[in-house]
Amino acid sequence: MTRNDIVEQVNSLLAEEFEVDATLFTPEANVRDTLSLDSLSLVDLVAIIQYTYKIKIPVTDLKTIQTFTNLYDYIETHLP
Repeated sequence: MTRNDIVEQVNSLLAEEFEVDATLFTPEANVRDTLSLDSLSLVDLVAIIQYTYKIKIPVTDLKTIQTFTNLYDYIETHLP
């Protein structure tokens, strides 16, 4: 899976799940602000990523995922 595949798939999944226009998902945009995530929605986001990519995201790692670039990087480096 290429970086481009990850970006396209993540953007599509998140746009559909959180009903947000994918054009707002710029590399430096804040994930929580862009998706209007509260603590429950954040759990949904983690579940979607973990299920789709078969990776585990520990709570301690969530603090490092601020922007969409951080999210794409995290997925890319943790793919099995």
